[in-house]
Amino acid sequence: MKWVVNQFTFALIIIATIVFSAFPSSCSDEHYSSAAPNNSDPTTFNVLDYGAKGDGHADDTKAFEDAWEAACKIDSSTMVVPSGKVFLIKSISFAGPNCRQNIVFQLDGKIIAPTDPKSWGSGSLKWIEFTKLNKITIKGKGVIDGQGSVWWNNDDDSSVEESTTSPFSVLPSSGKLPSTKPTALRFYGSDGVTVTGITIQNSQQMHLKFDSCTNVQVFDIKISSPGDSPNTDGIHLQESQNVVLHSSTLACGDDCVSIQTGCSNIFIHDLNCGPSHGISIGGLGKDNTKAFVSNVTVQNINIQNSLTAVRIKSWQGGSGSCKNVMFSNIQVSDAETPIIIDQYYCDNSKCKNSTSAVAVSAINYFNIKGTYTKEPVRFACSDSVPCSGLTLDTISLEPSKGVKDSAPFCWKASGKLNTKTVPPITCLQQSSNTFKLGIYMLTSKGFNFLRELL
Repeated sequence: MKWVVNQFTFALIIIATIVFSAFPSSCSDEHYSSAAPNNSDPTTFNVLDYGAKGDGHADDTKAFEDAWEAACKIDSSTMVVPSGKVFLIKSISFAGPNCRQNIVFQLDGKIIAPTDPKSWGSGSLKWIEFTKLNKITIKGKGVIDGQGSVWWNNDDDSSVEESTTSPFSVLPSSGKLPSTKPTALRFYGSDGVTVTGITIQNSQQMHLKFDSCTNVQVFDIKISSPGDSPNTDGIHLQESQNVVLHSSTLACGDDCVSIQTGCSNIFIHDLNCGPSHGISIGGLGKDNTKAFVSNVTVQNINIQNSLTAVRIKSWQGGSGSCKNVMFSNIQVSDAETPIIIDQYYCDNSKCKNSTSAVAVSAINYFNIKGTYTKEPVRFACSDSVPCSGLTLDTISLEPSKGVKDSAPFCWKASGKLNTKTVPPITCLQQSSNTFKLGIYMLTSKGFNFLRELL
């Protein structure tokens, strides 16, 4: 009998050992570690595994930096910002050039910027930056929210009031935000950049900027800020080549798309734009600089409630060229002046007259229709470097309801009218010069000539 009892007791001990061994010890290192990833996929790095709280109040900057440092070392890795969380992030740079290729930044949650002046110090040109990377993708259904209202209002108010753009706003301390406003999302010196699916809203200044980048694709994104928010360009391109922007909705307080010097082979199509200042090339040649822009195609665009629809602007005193541009299939609703070339651009009252100018040539307008609230067409070109090679075809611009008819304005602008226009653009100096323009399409082998348009 004693042998049977002992045998039964031994069996109970064995069963208890097996059951309790299935549960981790409350004192284990894994239980306390915030920097060790818990996922089984060695190529996926979730910011929650690196200590991020995602409560909209705690500073999660360090957790994002640590997750990026780990993801950066792995080919085709994915850094995950999960849904259902709000992450407060200060100014941050996800930097190469020693990172591996094909990194994916999977944004499904919401990232918000601090509104406290102390978080910005003396100022920063960027909030979230990706720099010197090769084949980087930002995708997901998440949101980047710059909580910019405190910045927009700060120009006229020495005190900072609490932002009302998000219930997760940081309570700002007394003081004034720096005069340097950051871009919400910036890419610098990178090749093979893709941005898709995300929403960028209420940027402090520009929403999305590409500086010195090549082979860029942006599609299926949404950009949103109020029409009166200052300098909140939607997408800003500078010194970048081989760029395709398409199938997106942009609403902001400045240009939907701004194309600056050093840009070439730009293809923009199927955008819904407005409120905004339209799609602009320039201002080029500021502070007597040289500027070069070429091979730009903008087509299949809906623009509403905007300052302009399609515009080229340059400062007096600059030099260089803007050439080979096609604006086609543009539908305009209530733009102040739908078509503009302005070689006398000035954003203040202290601009000096100069004979030097950025040369504007081979600019083509095809099938631009809709309504205006001030004047339909304005070509204000330089006395010394006139605009040349302007071609207009199938232009029909009517005054909006309650607006009086206005005649087009031309100064030192020459080209040709392929069809009758509404209203008649009789002020254009007729030229026999013809220019060839093509569309360039991004393919797996790069930006290749697609077809000749004219």
